[in-house]
Amino acid sequence: MQLLLTLVPGLPLLSATLLLLVGRHLPKAMVTACGVGSIGLAGIAVALLLNQWLISPEPFSVTLWQWLSVGSFRVDIALHLDQLSIIWLCTITGIGFLIHLYSSEYMAEDSDYSRYFAYLNLFVASMLVLVLADNLLLLFLGWEGVGLCSYLLIGFWYQDAANGAAARKAFLWTRAGDAAMAVGLFLLVAEFSSLDIHEVVAGAQLAWVEGSFLPNVACALIFAGAVGKSAQLPLQTWLPDAMAGPTPVSALIHAATMVTAGIYLLARLNGLYILAPAVLSVVAMIGMITAVVAAFAALAQHDIKRILAYSTISQLGYMFLALGVQAWDAGILHMMTHAFFKALLFLAAGAVIECLHHEQDIRRMGGLRSRLPVPFWSFLIGSAALAALPFTAGFASKDLILLRVWSSGPEGALLWSGAAVGAFITALYSFKLIFVVFFGDINTEPTRQPGWRMAIPLGVLAFFSIVGGFISLPLDSVVPLANEEPPHGLIAMVTAGIPIVGVLVAYLLFGRQWIRDLAGPMHSTVGTWLAAFWHGGWGMDTLYRRTLVQPYTALARGLRNEPIDVLVNLIAWITTQFHLGLAATQNGQLRRYIAIMVVGLILMLSLVDGGAS
Repeated sequence: MQLLLTLVPGLPLLSATLLLLVGRHLPKAMVTACGVGSIGLAGIAVALLLNQWLISPEPFSVTLWQWLSVGSFRVDIALHLDQLSIIWLCTITGIGFLIHLYSSEYMAEDSDYSRYFAYLNLFVASMLVLVLADNLLLLFLGWEGVGLCSYLLIGFWYQDAANGAAARKAFLWTRAGDAAMAVGLFLLVAEFSSLDIHEVVAGAQLAWVEGSFLPNVACALIFAGAVGKSAQLPLQTWLPDAMAGPTPVSALIHAATMVTAGIYLLARLNGLYILAPAVLSVVAMIGMITAVVAAFAALAQHDIKRILAYSTISQLGYMFLALGVQAWDAGILHMMTHAFFKALLFLAAGAVIECLHHEQDIRRMGGLRSRLPVPFWSFLIGSAALAALPFTAGFASKDLILLRVWSSGPEGALLWSGAAVGAFITALYSFKLIFVVFFGDINTEPTRQPGWRMAIPLGVLAFFSIVGGFISLPLDSVVPLANEEPPHGLIAMVTAGIPIVGVLVAYLLFGRQWIRDLAGPMHSTVGTWLAAFWHGGWGMDTLYRRTLVQPYTALARGLRNEPIDVLVNLIAWITTQFHLGLAATQNGQLRRYIAIMVVGLILMLSLVDGGAS
């Protein structure tokens, strides 16, 4: 078991190292074998671990070596397997393998094929280290690793300056949250002289009083890191621009890896967050607002990938909403089901884009239902799950979240109302995609069909997007579980009916031409302004550009000539002039040297004599 646990992150890391060093000199088949095979073998190792763990479901740790030791503070390179980490391992390696297999066809013609798989393997290895880490410092190493790899992958086609700008934006915005998270970790070290996750949580429960100052501060700082990494308000603006990377990268970042790191962090530290109920209330409120804001933004987009990007932000909001009301199991279940259907949607979108001459504007699509049957059925199943229609994986998890939110306490009705609005808009834009892209008149003829390496991942993910909600997640030893059953009756019927109403409205607005022609308010001045406002992400990029970017660049322009260096340059000038004056005395005339020495001697004797008297 120790060897298997070590191989899980070790195999992708080994493959990434090999491809970075000698990948350019390897034939493409060998690069594919290393890139795809390493994730496949890691997935097999996870399957064997899962089999052994089901026989003996006890937490298991392995210490590989000591990382550092300073006084009583010690950090090991140690891996920990329990109920929480095994769920993330299965999701990361399973979906990661399908995305790698898909990539072997999607990126087959790219000149930097080996570099792509090296980055992709390193990304998966970093995420595996993050979820297996036995201590918060090793977790932070994996956390920063996925941040670095996201920069490399978003800006993979760096020849386009816009892609480089998107990569830098993702890196900087997530660093803002990471800086706060690092301060939170320093606080934990100062209090407990340890970053071992279990020691910190146990120590906090013994030393801190629920609702007191320190747990609230520590949890708020660590939550800031989750806000940045999981693209929640106000640090969400980087994620739509991350679409600059290859589509399989978008699937990997948005489905099973980086953006779920914040969910994992809060779930792993649930014992700490229970001591900070005020922070949990903020988590729930931010999650709800993010879900609604991002849903409206998705509704107004025309780029198929940006629609899915805003959808990811919205669905992550539901996960944070669940964690904020302490519906830990519902939030983790939605993480898993979302990984299935969002990876399916991104890969299906990639197939459409690839078959339509790299076209991404849905207004130039249409009528693809019969021309691209595999992407159509994949999109239909993925959109149904995203909309949380009954008998899909998305329904099982999102419906559970909404019902748990309703019964969560005094704020439950308010949070449920916001989440319900988001659920309605989610169904609306999900099936807007279906009706606009796959029905109506054809605008762009496809030139090819997806091959088997793209079709198989779509089929597998479509299957799990339907049945994934029925997977039982054993979480009783890692998170507190709700004692009561979700509410039944009228509220359950309303919750289940909201997405169905959203699909019907989408059909009327986008599926019927005569209704579309009557939709005057959508084209009114107010409607046009709202659409533009939502399309721009509620103006947040503009706000940040005017309040942060432009003042910074203006200051940089003002300092372009380095005015602060005037004093330093003055000192250098004085020194230079003194040197020139001294050099002028060195003229090679012996009589002048003797005269200067005599004058100097007379001055010295005068000073000595004056001091003596």
